[in-house]
Amino acid sequence: MYKPFLLILLFAWSSLHASTTERPDPELRSLLTKAINSADSFEDRFDAEVWLLDMSSRLKKRMPDHRKRLRLLKQIHYEANRAKLAPELVLSVIEVESNFNRWAISRVGARGLMQIMPFWLKEIGKPNDDLFHPRTNLRFGCTILRHYLDKEKGDLVRGLARYNGSLGSKRYSNKVLNALSDRWYKR
Repeated sequence: MYKPFLLILLFAWSSLHASTTERPDPELRSLLTKAINSADSFEDRFDAEVWLLDMSSRLKKRMPDHRKRLRLLKQIHYEANRAKLAPELVLSVIEVESNFNRWAISRVGARGLMQIMPFWLKEIGKPNDDLFHPRTNLRFGCTILRHYLDKEKGDLVRGLARYNGSLGSKRYSNKVLNALSDRWYKR
């Protein structure tokens, strides 16, 4: 169910915002459309309780409301697994992008937890969707991140930089990987 320890370490060693000046490519537009239109992610109740309790305690300082925190963690876990991403990686991206502020807006207009650019709504024919809605934002963000990791053939540093619009620089990727290793990787 969870990524093995060595896989996470390999990702961490592989070679401020999800805004990008690239125009969306047709393949990513198609992936987002499918993700938005598709229909829990834990193997069993025990796995859910262990992961949610662990991550909830780590997130408590940033999100004091227990119910909101658990609801968000369930959504993160679901969307990360749907996109074949480690939920802890998604938590790391959210920490760096918005510090778990669902109402965050970047200086270039990216919105929500994973800082999604609003042009995506029109690109995939969903102009009325709300990027401040956590489920919508997570669906977009996880789909985009998965696409960029695939485009970079699994290279986490390059995939994260592409997600951030900073391909060629390791600064953003290092922030996310540091958050992953310092706070979110399941120890």
